[in-house]
Amino acid sequence: MNPPQKIINFLERQRVRYKILEHKTVYTSFDRAKTLKVAEKTVGKTLVLKLGNNLALTLIRADKNLDFAKLKKAAKKNIAFSGGKLDLASEKLIKNRFKGIKLGAIPPFGPLWKLATFVDRSLLKAKEVILNAGSYNFSIKIRPSEIKKIIPDLILGDFSRKK
Repeated sequence: MNPPQKIINFLERQRVRYKILEHKTVYTSFDRAKTLKVAEKTVGKTLVLKLGNNLALTLIRADKNLDFAKLKKAAKKNIAFSGGKLDLASEKLIKNRFKGIKLGAIPPFGPLWKLATFVDRSLLKAKEVILNAGSYNFSIKIRPSEIKKIIPDLILGDFSRKK
């Protein structure tokens, strides 16, 4: 099964350069890195977060964990997050919001769903990065400069910590 057409259409409308990579079925960013034989620091993982009553996307390196305290601080500073609970979104909520996209394979393209997108600065140091493409068998290879074009209002910061 190819990447969802919604993702391909979005990328084409943005007029960015990217490459679709086909690979064996993987469910984690760690497995994606191993399958594609690339360093984990060049593979992004997208997390869907619940910020109070709102959703947001966060993109961090595969070899790191999200630092909730740093993200919460950035959310208060950059979006109208007045507080409340910050947590990972439930699978049920993700399935309802991201129809046609496989659970665990959400691309970090917040504008596609009108969501704030936080991007960890450390991921953008790579020459190219590998991102989720909405499917377990495909990924997107793209330059960090292109990510900035796709997500013009991304919130850049240090939101991760070592595993």
